[in-house]
Amino acid sequence: MTALKIRKDRSAVVLRKLAKTEPNARISRRLLAIANALSGMNRKQAAEAAGMDRQALRDWVIRYNDHGLDGLADQWGDGRPTTLSSEEQAELIDIIMAGCNPEVTGLSAYTLEDLAAICAERFGKQLHPWSVGRMLRRLGLSRQKTRPSHPMKDPAKAKAFKKSPANLKTNSVYA
Repeated sequence: MTALKIRKDRSAVVLRKLAKTEPNARISRRLLAIANALSGMNRKQAAEAAGMDRQALRDWVIRYNDHGLDGLADQWGDGRPTTLSSEEQAELIDIIMAGCNPEVTGLSAYTLEDLAAICAERFGKQLHPWSVGRMLRRLGLSRQKTRPSHPMKDPAKAKAFKKSPANLKTNSVYA
């Protein structure tokens, strides 16, 4: 096992002081492990004292040597790319905002299953309905729908019914 070569621009004391003031506990632990190794502990002892294994310490020392203190921060990737491109997402939003045409599509409102089918038909990309729901939430749309309305409903009769004196609530029953 070869010795771990660590850059010497900061001493173990300085690294411990930095670890003490570091708000991120993960970076603080890494600083302490490197300070332990700098002060003469072997790799296994230095790593275990900081709560990691020696291979992890080796990886952090390499990053510290290459990038300094900035190399000790976690560097997360961008994650999985979206299934639909931004143009396709914009087109899907336009479809949703235009609404259903019951005479053409036979639908009164889009469900997640319907939108997943539209994505498969229009864009050639298979999406699970839950994935469509997550995407719509991320795009700022909600799952709220308008209340269903019976096609034979007469708004004038409904308004007259609401205003009729027989439907007004009074407290005379309890008096």
